[in-house]
Formats: sequence, structure tokens, C-alpha cells
Amino acid sequence: MALILHVEGTYPKFGEECFFAPNATIVGDVITGDQCSFWFNAVVRGDVNSIRLGNKVNVQDGAVIHATFNKTKTIIGNNVSIGHNAIVHGCRIHDDVLIGMGAIVMDNAEVHSNTIIAAGAVVLEGTICEAGSIYAGVPAKKIKDIPQEMIHGEIDRIANNYIRYSGWFKDQIS
Repeated sequence: MALILHVEGTYPKFGEECFFAPNATIVGDVITGDQCSFWFNAVVRGDVNSIRLGNKVNVQDGAVIHATFNKTKTIIGNNVSIGHNAIVHGCRIHDDVLIGMGAIVMDNAEVHSNTIIAAGAVVLEGTICEAGSIYAGVPAKKIKDIPQEMIHGEIDRIANNYIRYSGWFKDQIS
């Protein structure tokens, strides 16, 4: 069973139909929407500030979501995929976003809707990623606009697939 802990009496609160891998860790001031999933070795630490997740957010294997004490909160919109081993820290991620594997999004960055942060990209502190774009590199820079079919073909597909994947495990985990 996932490790779900309070911090000074504040427990995480989850929406309907969420999935928790047995070794996911979620602590403190974390509130999620419906159909979120927390995969193997994912860590969501609402210990030093609040973390908010919308509906259909998947936090994939080894990903970390955190914030900065008394400075930055983490706010994640709907239909967002946080890729394997990504770090999302003290920032704002709008709706319909894909954060690629191993990417890092730092404090006070803002990733607008319909955007992809490429695998391994580093979005530096305070960076504003414009809507409908792909950002890649270290530091991350806009490399192109996203065609409409990629928004639905990649961002939606991955978010919806993670709802399907969680169904494979629900009967095995209590």
C-alpha cells in the first residue's frame, strides 16, 4: 500500500478513482482531483508548502513533486502527465501538458496549456512557457509550436493511457 502520511495534522486528500502504486509516497498538504495516478516510487511532498493536482494527472515512476518552504506552491492543472523521473518543483503547470521523462521544472516557472516539455529539459526558475509549444534543452527553450493533432495525439493519449494502465493493477492492490 502507498505511503500516505500527514504533516502536522494535514493529510493528503484525493478525488475519486485515484490509483496508488504500493511504493508511491504522498505526504502533507496535497489535494488531487479525480482519476489521478501515482506510480512506482513517485514522491509527492506537500510538507513544506501546498501541492494541488487537477483531474487526470499521472505522476509516473520515480517522479518528484515538491515546493519551497514558505515561498512556492505547486499547482498542476487537468490532464497532465509527469514523466518518469521528472521533477516538478514550486511551479505552475496548466491544463493539457506533458512533462517528459527526466525533465525538471523549477520554482516560479509557469507552463501554459497544450505544451510539451521534452525529456531531459530543464525549465529554469521563473521561465514562462507559452501555450501550444514544445520546449527542449538545458536550459529549456521553445523549439516549435505544437500542431493541433499532436495535442490530442500525444498529450491526451498519454493521460488517457495512464487511466487504462491503473486499471490493470486496481484488483491487485488494496
